[in-house]
Amino acid sequence: MPASDQSGLRTVRLQIMLDRDELDSIDDWRYRHRMPSLAAAIRELIRRGMLMSETVLEDEIDLTDRVRSTDFRAI
Repeated sequence: MPASDQSGLRTVRLQIMLDRDELDSIDDWRYRHRMPSLAAAIRELIRRGMLMSETVLEDEIDLTDRVRSTDFRAI
């Protein structure tokens, strides 16, 4: 499913839960990088994380022990 319709508007809404420390860290990053909104900052962080994961060898990060959502943290 495409994330945008033909006009380029975003059509998919994603809800995530963060703890206060995670949100504070993202907000700090947002202000340091002068991002226009929290959503824009999160999209940029996701984009950067995905680009970075392509440069890291798969065997350098072992995700097999992480099985619950709470095992993955932003900070």
